[in-house]
Amino acid sequence: MTTVEVRICGTRELEPDSHMQVQVPGIGVLAVYHVAGSFYVTADSCTHMQASLGDEGMLEGHVIQCTWHNGKFDIRTGEVLGPPCPAPLRTYPAIVRDGEVYIEVARD
Repeated sequence: MTTVEVRICGTRELEPDSHMQVQVPGIGVLAVYHVAGSFYVTADSCTHMQASLGDEGMLEGHVIQCTWHNGKFDIRTGEVLGPPCPAPLRTYPAIVRDGEVYIEVARD
């Protein structure tokens, strides 16, 4: 199995301390965050009831809060920080190069 880099967005598409939802062909919907000069990428759906974190979530520092039932996650690790989320959020290491944000994904 090999890995390939997949472009998520341009760094200029996100203001500092903001986030957004991104549709990535072949992968699905992800959330991308720009916090303290760094970029983070996670699954977009809350693990509780699948609300969009990139579109509807509230970002405060490295914590994304689901606005449906107030569950919270650390965007750096995916760790659940507040109920009722039953599982961690999937994270993807972000690679920033030449003004673009990428993630690595496995390909057969």
